[in-house]
Amino acid sequence: MAKLLEVAEQEVLIDFQLGVKCRATVHLKSIHPTSHVAFKVQTSSPHKFLVNPPNGLLPPLSTASFQVILKPQSQLPSPFPPRSGSDRFLVRAAPVQEALPGNNPDSVNAWFSARPHLATHDTKLKVVYTGSLLLRHAVSERHRVRPQKSLAARLGPGDSAGLLRSASTCGDPAVLSSLAEVGLKPPKQKPPRPRSTMSSATASRGVSTTAMEAAAPGKRSADASVASSSKGWTPLHFAAASGSYDALVRLIGEKGAPELDQRDGEGRTPLLLATSKGHVKCVRALLERGADANARSNDGRTALHRAAASGDHETVALLLDVGADPSAVTARGRSPLDVARDKGHQEVVEILERGEMVLTAARRGELKRLESLLRKGVGPNCRDQYGMTALHSAAVKGHRDVVHLLVEFGAGLECQDVEGHTPLHLAVEGGSLDTVEALIDLGANVNAKSSRGATPLYMAKSMGYDAVSQLLITRGAASPCVGSSSSTMSPTSHN
Repeated sequence: MAKLLEVAEQEVLIDFQLGVKCRATVHLKSIHPTSHVAFKVQTSSPHKFLVNPPNGLLPPLSTASFQVILKPQSQLPSPFPPRSGSDRFLVRAAPVQEALPGNNPDSVNAWFSARPHLATHDTKLKVVYTGSLLLRHAVSERHRVRPQKSLAARLGPGDSAGLLRSASTCGDPAVLSSLAEVGLKPPKQKPPRPRSTMSSATASRGVSTTAMEAAAPGKRSADASVASSSKGWTPLHFAAASGSYDALVRLIGEKGAPELDQRDGEGRTPLLLATSKGHVKCVRALLERGADANARSNDGRTALHRAAASGDHETVALLLDVGADPSAVTARGRSPLDVARDKGHQEVVEILERGEMVLTAARRGELKRLESLLRKGVGPNCRDQYGMTALHSAAVKGHRDVVHLLVEFGAGLECQDVEGHTPLHLAVEGGSLDTVEALIDLGANVNAKSSRGATPLYMAKSMGYDAVSQLLITRGAASPCVGSSSSTMSPTSHN
């Protein structure tokens, strides 16, 4: 059969993490000029993977996408590195001449099932596992990494620098060489310069003595300043680590202020340093200016891990309230809750567990349980690993009463998940007219845009929700406009 679809990806690239759902998106494009094209996605490992949506119907020359969801895994992929020999996907495609009762998974699946001998054009996709966790594991075990650019595609500068440092000290030149082959290039080393005073140490890094003094008031020895400079610290790192609140506020308020999330030699941002040292005022100031609450150091620890390890319940609560991810895991697969339990910090354990309870109760529509938690002082803005708050979960599930309760207790109406969706976007996606109306009545922005530029009205029209579309228009929604023609479905809507 002639080719009907173009699949943008040559492989299903999974950014692997232990203990959480991992996702990849596959993009499809119909190349048939006149007929609709039905597609169906099958996997060799249904016990491990979900597909959303598992099938669909594409109008001529249109685009769509589906998500591959790896269920939480307790072990690293085997074999590694990195291509899985047994995990594969098959995308079947066939032209549709007759009308189907709506573009929904049930009707498309029934159409395929009624034609067991249907001739289809098939595209095979292999699964490739990638990400900093697997690369760190490979380096620690002195495994040579096969040359494959996709392995390093999503690594941040801090991850890359940490991997190269570890590889250079492991004693096996082949490991460092293999990392270079997948795209990680060691930075060029500048010749060492003599540093006998504070001014020479700071000048060699482009940091003024004045800024150093502001970040760390009081007299420092030359040796101490050189040692700190060698860590890759900016003045903001010094201020955060020393708890110099006034200096920190001055630094982040200056014109041309240093990058809030700049990393030192160990991948630590100023927020991570302030959290480790227990400087709550500095933590709050950095977060208020937009510091990344989920930034990771080279070992995979976030600020929430560090606050949990030290038993700092005030900082834990603060981080959760601004959206820190309680499900993030380190390179060793440890969550903040695991760390708090290991250290015996019961108060922190209870805070983290209550945050998870709020998310669960909202998702399930358990109104009384949720109200009990909120009245005990549990914050409503805790997020999961996809950036979804309890309000997002309640909205997509159509729990109107839960939505009202959460907003009453201070849940943010315009908070966005990792793809920029507000609760109103997800209420539209869930198709609940009552919930959409409730959020608008509560003040939700009907013209909010996702990261791809999708408005609630665009989503409603693309999903065929006529009543929801009409409600949005009557409440002031502008004509739908989006920067991408691909699917705008939230990756978390069917959890």
